[in-house]
Amino acid sequence: MRWQELSVATSEEAAESVANLFYEVGAAGVVIQDPQDIARYLSEAAWEAFEISPDVLEAEHVVVKAYLPLNSSLDCRISYLEMQLAALEEHFPGFMAELSLTEISEEEWSQSWKAFYHPERVGQRIVVVPAWQKYEPTEDDLIVWLDPGMAFGTGTHPTTAMCIRFLERYITPGARVIDVGTGSGVLAVAAARLGAGQVTGVDIDPLATAIARENAAANSLAEIIMIQETDLLAGVLCDADLIVANIVADPVLLLLPQAHQCLTSGGFLIVSGIIRHRLAEVQMALLSEGFAVIEIDHQDEWVAMVCQKE
Repeated sequence: MRWQELSVATSEEAAESVANLFYEVGAAGVVIQDPQDIARYLSEAAWEAFEISPDVLEAEHVVVKAYLPLNSSLDCRISYLEMQLAALEEHFPGFMAELSLTEISEEEWSQSWKAFYHPERVGQRIVVVPAWQKYEPTEDDLIVWLDPGMAFGTGTHPTTAMCIRFLERYITPGARVIDVGTGSGVLAVAAARLGAGQVTGVDIDPLATAIARENAAANSLAEIIMIQETDLLAGVLCDADLIVANIVADPVLLLLPQAHQCLTSGGFLIVSGIIRHRLAEVQMALLSEGFAVIEIDHQDEWVAMVCQKE
């Protein structure tokens, strides 16, 4: 399979907005190459300089990259992206967005971003560590060893990080957890590390489910984590104490009736991946479906919520 790499050189102030546009056109994940961040990681010896290409080290601007499959919808997605990039000009003085396109193979994609993926403490105890790197944990660390491959989910995106922090607070020992849109399985593994007794990770993408199974096994959690290929909660055996869904607003709205049916009385639903301007819409849907919103978190343009079945 071949992919279209979309690369936008822009300012640091506009980088998050550009990244959000990539998600709007269907990118499963985004890489942001910020020269200042790279210099900081090199100074902290988090990376070796030889791992970084000279073009990246010497870049003058932030570069935001995403990948879309080469299919019949690609031209429409790129046209929409170009239109939305132009519209950003009114929000950022001196705005620039230089878009370049490159075709790459699946193998090239899966290797190209690894130099920018490093161990990161995401919550109080959860540390997400690339499976190919060494890490010396402290006594209280809970390690999630991860190789996302072609699946979305490294644990560092704001939507995922907010979910992990909520999981740390709301998972109880032995809890039955469902991770909707599991991607790489990062949230499923985090839930198991935090004491869940049974975790079901579901995803409609067969590539994602295969990678999630590999990551569950790599963390020695295959007996606790079951991965299932399905659309949202269709066909999933319910009776969950907690459901986490790091998806986007439209699938969240479709998920709510299923989640309410699957949760035990008083069970928790964590939803993330909601862009700020759709927060009120999702809140109204949650209330009408019988959920009480008990906690909201914001990071950049993203929102995550903890809700409880009434």
